[in-house]
Amino acid sequence: MSWVGVDFDGTLAQYEEWRGPTELGEPILPMIQRVRRWLDDGIEVRIVTARANLDESVKAIGLWSIKYLGQPLVVTDQKDFAMIEIWDDRAVTVERNTGRQLTPSLLDEK
Repeated sequence: MSWVGVDFDGTLAQYEEWRGPTELGEPILPMIQRVRRWLDDGIEVRIVTARANLDESVKAIGLWSIKYLGQPLVVTDQKDFAMIEIWDDRAVTVERNTGRQLTPSLLDEK
């Protein structure tokens, strides 16, 4: 089954700096609404985050997602061939099979 990946810090939840594995930001409402629509439409959504390698973070994010999304989501740090897209505040989009950059990069400024 296909799924959509959504980054946690800075995409789904407010993030300024690391404050610990269970210190999670407030929800970013436009993303919360978007993810809720996807879930209502039967689309599988997974949270893709570097926090997935910390058990206490996975548990905290699960509780956070129940509170703000109404259900726990899979929390992972891995993508697979069933992932159809990822929403992330740090990603730079590249055109498939060309390497052509489609969105800006912070490295472009250097």
